[in-house]
Amino acid sequence: MDRVEGGLEKFRIFRKDDFEADWIKVTERSFGQVYRVKVKLWREKCALKSFNTTLTGTSLYRRMIEEASKMEKVTFKYIVSIYGVCNDPPSMVMEYMSNGSLDRLLTSHVLMWPKKFQMIHEVTMGMNFLHSMNPPLLHLNLKPSNILLDDHLHIKISDFGLIKWEEAGNKKEFIENLTARGNIFYIPPETFTLCPEHPGTKFDVYSFSIVMWEILTQKRPYQAGKRSSTTTVLMKVSSGRRPGLENIPDDKPQECEQMVTIMQQCWDQDPRERPDFSDTVRKTEALSDILGIGGCSNGDKTHKPDYTMLSPIFRRKSTCSLANPPDTSNTRDDILNSLSRKDFENFRQALRKEHVSMLFKDNNTLLHYTVVSGDTESVRHVLSLGAEVNSQSVRGYTPLIVAVLHKFHEICSLLTEHGADVKLGDGDQWTPLHFAAQSDDSRVVRLLLDSGAQPSVMEKAGWTPLHLATQNGHENVVRLLLTRMGSAEEHEEVHGRTALHVASVYGHLAIAKLLLSKGVDPNGMDHSLTTALHLAAEEGHNRVARQLVTAGADVNSLDSRHYTPLHFAALKGHTGICRLLLGNGANPDPRTLQGWTPMHLAALKGHATTVLELEAHQCSMDLPGKGGWTPLHLACHHGQEEVVSKLLSAKANPDMAEDSGWTALHLACNGGLFSSVHQLILHRANVNALNKSQATPLHLAAQNGSVPIIKALLMNGAERSSKDSTGCTALSLARKCQKEEVVQLLEDS
Repeated sequence: MDRVEGGLEKFRIFRKDDFEADWIKVTERSFGQVYRVKVKLWREKCALKSFNTTLTGTSLYRRMIEEASKMEKVTFKYIVSIYGVCNDPPSMVMEYMSNGSLDRLLTSHVLMWPKKFQMIHEVTMGMNFLHSMNPPLLHLNLKPSNILLDDHLHIKISDFGLIKWEEAGNKKEFIENLTARGNIFYIPPETFTLCPEHPGTKFDVYSFSIVMWEILTQKRPYQAGKRSSTTTVLMKVSSGRRPGLENIPDDKPQECEQMVTIMQQCWDQDPRERPDFSDTVRKTEALSDILGIGGCSNGDKTHKPDYTMLSPIFRRKSTCSLANPPDTSNTRDDILNSLSRKDFENFRQALRKEHVSMLFKDNNTLLHYTVVSGDTESVRHVLSLGAEVNSQSVRGYTPLIVAVLHKFHEICSLLTEHGADVKLGDGDQWTPLHFAAQSDDSRVVRLLLDSGAQPSVMEKAGWTPLHLATQNGHENVVRLLLTRMGSAEEHEEVHGRTALHVASVYGHLAIAKLLLSKGVDPNGMDHSLTTALHLAAEEGHNRVARQLVTAGADVNSLDSRHYTPLHFAALKGHTGICRLLLGNGANPDPRTLQGWTPMHLAALKGHATTVLELEAHQCSMDLPGKGGWTPLHLACHHGQEEVVSKLLSAKANPDMAEDSGWTALHLACNGGLFSSVHQLILHRANVNALNKSQATPLHLAAQNGSVPIIKALLMNGAERSSKDSTGCTALSLARKCQKEEVVQLLEDS
């Protein structure tokens, strides 16, 4: 391991033999691999990022030394530390981040709103630091896969400074380089123009806005899962289209509107209008502080608790393991080594009374380790020498909890016979019964209940063993617990969920039937007034929903935002459940507090089949919701062209105006939706309708440069001479917006 000359005392050049032999591949991407390695000298885990490239080894290596030596100087809380480079393979050695990248977290976990806000703020902190350097250090590769997470899910930005404009011969090569890395979603629109200007700080600001959208929605932009082509994304971005705001979950707090405003400012088409990170960081700090990582500040918090999360704690392993016994010496070492070798006879012979009081790593006792060995006679011997049966590790694990986790039934029985406290929980107040219920161990559940365990005991977040068994679908454990409970309607404290809520959200039909047969109220509500039927309808569990309806669930029950089960079924496109609810007396046109009907929500999300089902049950096509918007307005605004066609075929009024005077045709023209414009014209929409700014659809089409739409409007009688409230005609607007093709078309016609 050598240091680079020139005063960079910390920067090192590593050789392959500086690392231990067991390299663990963490991830592999088109431009290289990342390994977890251990530096022999430091005894520290690091990340080694190797690069696949067509460059020669010498040129790549020299460039890496130059760039990494600069990046090594960048030390900040929200920036990944760079330690040096390795020559074989050509790679960069950096800080290891145990929780991987943000893109994986967004697809594998449901994040709570305070955590989303915190992550957004931490990204702004890191980027503000990079841009505050002189000269600003541009990232040019900001995306979730380059945002890493530490042990506590805090953000650190990596791969900054690796992409250079100067290394590309021209803008085309620069774009091709970015696109090959999967960066097409994060490239700002000005990059695709003919202007040869170098990218500046506003390039990163735009990339950050798309990252913001991904954190808020936990989705990929531009329907990336449907393999949007590079050309499609390029055209959308260049024309001013951005990822849809409708993808932001409905349970968002009020503060999310301010965060969305920041996001929209950051993805402004004009880079000059995008704010600097120095401005943005103050706003995200305020929003993150208001929301707070401990809770949500809006009045009714969310319309429902986050039932899609796993239980508050999901643990299976104890904190002590004989696979890697703690470093000890002399007799202590011999004792644990005997256990790890499963040499139980020698272990028992060598054991003395004074040994049972020894403490090991994480406050584990000899009894903890003996339980892990699984040998009942050895556990009996340790107990006979006076071991404390209720000793607790740092995490609060007792020997009984360890035995339950490992499903050592005889040892569990032995420990309870020797006075193990079946009610003693760990640091999160999980008792042995919680662990047994979660792991579907009916035998231990029965033993614990017979030994005095309380079936309704709550852990720190308010979950009972019944909640855990229900969540995991353990029907036998649920039956056993119900025989010992006075009531099956206990509400956990945080969100007020009952076991029936949990069974409904996870679709466990047999358990739902069992709970209902025990007299659980099908109309029981949680703290946000959500019923089990709301949850089954939202998650699409048809059979559970049918069972609840049969048991007397109120199909018109309102939650705290006045959503009915039909609203949720329509919102998620669960057509069969809509049919079930409407067939059992559901109001076809209930309104939320914002005035939305199920038809509005189905149109918003583009569920064409659901729209047809609602229409068949006499749901209204034209009821105005918030701002006077009809389902047709929503479908046009959000580009749901198939739904537009279905609504018009079902006789939706194409000329209804919302509160600002906009008709569906105004919205379709503004969004450049030619197919919807065509459908609206076929259904006799007024092509000369005026909004409150006196703008016609032609004004909006001209302003946005939609030549095919302008041709369609002109062919169907659009007035070219009509002036808006500022005195502009469509032609003058096109000139002002520099839409030359539109100008020529309007002048020629």
